[in-house]
Amino acid sequence: MNLHELKSVCGNCGIRELCLPAGLSDEEVHMLDQHMAHRHPVRKGEYLYRMGDPFRSLFAVSAGFFKTSLLHADGRSQVTGFHMMGELLGLEAIHNEEHVCDAIALEDSAVCAIPFDQFEHLGQVMANLQHRFNKNLSREIAREHGIMMLLGSMRSEERLARFLLDLADRFAKRHQSDSEIILRMTREDIGSYLGLKLETVSRLLSRFHDEGTLEVRGRRVRILDRQALIRRGSEAIS
Repeated sequence: MNLHELKSVCGNCGIRELCLPAGLSDEEVHMLDQHMAHRHPVRKGEYLYRMGDPFRSLFAVSAGFFKTSLLHADGRSQVTGFHMMGELLGLEAIHNEEHVCDAIALEDSAVCAIPFDQFEHLGQVMANLQHRFNKNLSREIAREHGIMMLLGSMRSEERLARFLLDLADRFAKRHQSDSEIILRMTREDIGSYLGLKLETVSRLLSRFHDEGTLEVRGRRVRILDRQALIRRGSEAIS
């Protein structure tokens, strides 16, 4: 693969600056590209990996949307995250070298994969790549802390408002609308992620709609009053 061919893969990718190649030179992107399997399709409802699978590769979402979930000992399923373009999947498996959750496509999607042993080798010779990876790890740790705060100290209205604002901000970073949101996940998934009942999520969306904060049409959500939603997400606990 020469540099011209590279530009049709990582170098020409619309989410390059959100993904692993961010901050790399063209030569470094070329090195990374040679070790990656690009745009592997994952159909809606298919598993990218399952809990207990051996860890071999990191996956970057190049298109579509995924959820991760784990199964409790009592058989309950718990959604642990939602992942969109430019975000990494598989980070949780590095420590024990096996996946501790399922990763499921919520729509027809695609991922780019790199074997982790090859990635570690590249990280030793490419400081920028290691720096970017460390930032991804830090972001995931911060997100985990945010989830703990959501579940431990916020009322149901605050949890849902924060969730919607976070989605809007993440879409905006991908040059998509930050006010017109299509929920790829079900209301049940949202409830599982936020520690709320399905009925509570549906009731709150209807309330936000009736108050004029949102316009809700099935899975289509339009933010009409961002400041009101921000206030909802930062209200003091009564």
